[in-house]
Amino acid sequence: MTKENDIVLIYIEDNPFIFARIEDISPDVKENWYRVKLLFLQIPVQEITWILRDIYIDGADFTMDGKKMRLEKVVSPTASREIEEREEGEKIKNPSKEAKVISLAELKKK
Repeated sequence: MTKENDIVLIYIEDNPFIFARIEDISPDVKENWYRVKLLFLQIPVQEITWILRDIYIDGADFTMDGKKMRLEKVVSPTASREIEEREEGEKIKNPSKEAKVISLAELKKK
C-alpha cells in the first residue's frame, strides 16, 4: 500500500517519467477519491495535487489528458532483499498446507 512519504515513479504511456514523493493524501469531496499532493523530485522541485482513486495510488493504470499513467512505489534494493529473506524464512517455518506428511511407521509396513 502506498502512503505519505513514499517515493513513487510516475509512468506516462508505460515509460518512466519522473520520481515524486507523496506529501499528503486526503479525502476528496467525491466518495472514494483522494487528493494526492506530490513533490516532483526535479530541479526546481514542483508540488502538484492530483485527484485519484485508491487503486490508482496503489499502482493501477489510469488516464490523464488521454494518456495512460501509473504510479509505482519505489522500494530500495536493500529493503527489497530484506523482505525476500524474511518471506523465505517464513516459508521454512510455516510449510505450505499442501505439504504431505509421510509416516515412517507407514513406510515400514510396506
